[in-house]
Formats: sequence, structure tokens, C-alpha cells
Amino acid sequence: MHREFRAAAFVLVFAALGGCATGLQQASSPEAAGLSPQGLKEVSAHFQSAVERKEIPGAVVLIARHGKIAYFEAFGYRDRDAGSPMTRDAIFRVASMTKPVTSVAAMMLVEEGKLSLSDPVARHLPEFRNVRVGVERKDASGNTELALDAPQREMTVLDLMRHTSGLTYGVFGKSLVKDRYNAAKALDPSQTNAQMSAKLGGLPLQYHPGTTWEYSMSTDVLGRVVEAASGMELAEFFAKRIFGPLGMADSGFWVGDPARYPRIAEAQSDAATGKRPALPDPRKKVWQSGGGLVSTAADYARFCQMLLNGGELDGVRIVSRKSIELMATNHLPKGIRINHIQDPAADVRPEVGNGFGLGFIVRVADEGSKFPGSVGDYGWGGVYATHFWVDPKKELFAIKLMQLPFTAGALRSKYRLDMRKLVYSALVN
Repeated sequence: MHREFRAAAFVLVFAALGGCATGLQQASSPEAAGLSPQGLKEVSAHFQSAVERKEIPGAVVLIARHGKIAYFEAFGYRDRDAGSPMTRDAIFRVASMTKPVTSVAAMMLVEEGKLSLSDPVARHLPEFRNVRVGVERKDASGNTELALDAPQREMTVLDLMRHTSGLTYGVFGKSLVKDRYNAAKALDPSQTNAQMSAKLGGLPLQYHPGTTWEYSMSTDVLGRVVEAASGMELAEFFAKRIFGPLGMADSGFWVGDPARYPRIAEAQSDAATGKRPALPDPRKKVWQSGGGLVSTAADYARFCQMLLNGGELDGVRIVSRKSIELMATNHLPKGIRINHIQDPAADVRPEVGNGFGLGFIVRVADEGSKFPGSVGDYGWGGVYATHFWVDPKKELFAIKLMQLPFTAGALRSKYRLDMRKLVYSALVN
């Protein structure tokens, strides 16, 4: 890896940024943002080394504190196979980093009286009116069969927002219910949200609503609820109500302008097979999934700063401070069953100091935690190795964008933890 691709020193970065890269102000120096220049050099060295080892193709990293950008650098390649260097304006598939956006959209509708957290989902989506719970039982011959039981209670909007709906993903783990999800092509990228919701309404739940936290298609269904309650397609709602007002010009479900195609970041080809991993093509108009946006670090920084500001940015209020506080509060009942994700940065169990709010993981205690942070911080990541968190106590947020394949779970987890350690090690106050 040629050294000319090494991220520029702090001063050069700020000279290149000018004042317009994110629409947020830049700190005058690392120290002014309460960050150590040496600590930020460690961030650069870490990601540069990963590029040179060919462990990752490239990355964009952004750290903001006290309302100002303290660090914003690009590393390696936007497309290693093509030899294209990474740029700070690269467009990434942020995947489940979409889910906090969908959750904010739902809270906007709650404030407008078009939705309530206690609403049964079936009030907005009638296809869920007669949903059943799949229970695996042994028949007389000892074979496992799927029985369909009535749910103990209705699924609510709150259940969707905190992943206690009883819904699941067909792609994580094995069960007879998951088999039905896969057979129905629940994640078909060509479907509409209405078609997706109709499919899921006709499939059994994995669990009784409210009994189990499991990361699931809950937020996808929430996206359909937003459509039903607002009368807009999700892409239109995001564009008119969130992205437009926040100035997030590069965010959407696809990259519509061919002039922006060269900015799309790609995963590198697998060294063993020589083949590029299959990632969704953002050049195509696809399913407006509650977890399927593309964005840039600069755009997502504006969303994060809005969250950190309590729902407002540059005089534009998206949602109330109380709604943000509610979203960033743990909503998992004591004793609920948790099918935790094997990733410390996404482990919502109370024994490791975490919970889950309305759209993101929430840190509720330092005891047992496997990574540095502050009580009250919150965030989430995407399956292609994107990640962010917001720390109100430190007035900080951090964003790491990379493109790794779905199968790179260990690397995805490693860089989420590494990013946490590096950022908090760089803090001087």
C-alpha cells in the first residue's frame, strides 16, 4: 500500500475540509475538542495498517465532539479491485444503521398523533390481525412439526421498535419458522414494503410478542407502519421529513444519479476465490427496507448531531428532545429472554451493562461491559461493517464506515470494538 494513500495529518485534513464537508463546524485543533493528537494518530495507524494487511479495502472514520468535527479521514481504497482510493465522500451501504432513522420517523408520527407506541400493529397493518406463533413439537412418531398457537397478546409498535415483536430473520440460525421465512423470500430485494408485510402477516411468529428480544425484521415492518400512518412511501418520508431538512443529500435507498456512481464503496475480492462478495447494488432501485439505506460519513454525521442535540440541527427540529430521550432509554423488561448477538458491540444483555431502546443498543451500566463508553451512550451498526454511536455524557459521536461481506462477522465485531477503544483512548477530558 503506497504511503500517498495514508490519511493526511490533522491540519491538512482540516485545510481540505474547509467548512462545508459535513455542514458541521470543524474544531480548531484536537485539543479544542478534548482529543489527543497522539491518540488520533493511533486511530490513523490502526486503519492504515488494516488496509496494508489487506484485511479491509478501506474505511472512512469521523469523530465529533462538542458539536464540532474533530477527526475525519479516509483510508485505503474505495474500490481496491479497481485501484480507486477511498475518499471522504464515498457512499456506503449502511444497512442496519438505517434502523435508527426508521425509528426516528416513527417517533415523529407519534408526536403528530398518527401513531402510538401502544398501538397494536394490526391497527395499521390488518394483515397481522390473525398472525399465529409457530411452536415446534414432536408428533406421535417423534418427528418435529410446527404447531400454530394463538399469541398471548398482540404485537405492538413498541415491540417493533425494541425487537420484541416475535418476528425473526430467516438468515440467522435455524428453526422451522425461519425455514418458512426463507421459503417465502422474506428479504427479497425486489419487493415493496406492502408485499413484505403481507408475506410476514401470513407467516408464523418465532415467539409470543413481548417474551423474547431477538434481532429481526421488526424495523422493516415498522417502516411499513410509517408508510401506512403517513400515507407516503418510506423513501419519500425520509427524503421530505428527515434527509431534506437535515441536508443529507447523499442518503437514500439507492444512488439515483449516475454521476455519483464512482463514489460507491465496494468490498474487495476474496483472496481465496478471487471473487468479489455479493453486496446489494445501490445503482438499482430496490426494496425500501427499514434497514437498507446508503449514506456517507458526512451525511450520517448530521443525523448523529441531530440526535446529540436532542432532535434539532441548525435551527431545524426533526423530533422533540423528550422523544430522543425516550429512544435512548432501555425498554427491555427485567427478565425478558434475550437471544443475544455474538458481537460485544451489539450484545443487549443486562449482565454486560446494556439494554435496547427504540432503535439502538443502550448502555445502562459500566459493570460487566466489554468495551469503553459512558452510561447512556447508544448506537448501532450495519451488517457490511458500518457502525456509529452517540455519547451524550461526553458530547461525542463516532462513525466508522467500511464495506465487508455479510460473512465477515468476526472482522465486523473486531473493528467495532477497536473503534470504541481507540476513540476513548484519545479523549483527554
